[in-house]
This record gives sequence, structure tokens and C-alpha cells, in this order.
Amino acid sequence: MKEDMKNFMEAVWKNHRGRFIGTITGLFIGLSVLVFGFFKTLFVLICAVIGLYIGGKIDHHEDLFRLLEKLIPTRFR
Repeated sequence: MKEDMKNFMEAVWKNHRGRFIGTITGLFIGLSVLVFGFFKTLFVLICAVIGLYIGGKIDHHEDLFRLLEKLIPTRFR
């Protein structure tokens, strides 16, 4: 039985990876909205997207100070 489940999960991951990730993500977001509320969930998602963006810049070996110079207007420096 465990071997059948393992084979099934491997087949799902291999053939339907996008749908699987989308389903898990949708389930997680839906439960978050029900438990914490829409705006708290939205805040967490925005923080996650910002972290993903900054992490991508770091992965591509971009300078974080240059990135901050682009994001922060010169009148606030």
C-alpha cells in the first residue's frame, strides 16, 4: 500500500507538477483567509512576494544597495 501511494505521488509530481503546486497553494491561501482574514493573508502574501523578489536579485548576484537606490526616491535620502 505504501509503495502504491509512493508510485502515485511520483506520477502526479512528474505529470501534473503545476496543477499539484497550484492546488496546494490555493488550499493554503484559502485556509489562511478563513483563519486569519483577507487583509492579514494579503499582507503575508505581499511580504512573501517582496522576499521572493529580493531573493531572486541575490541569486543573480545583484548588489542590494543598488536595488535600494532604485527603490528609494532621492528626495528621502
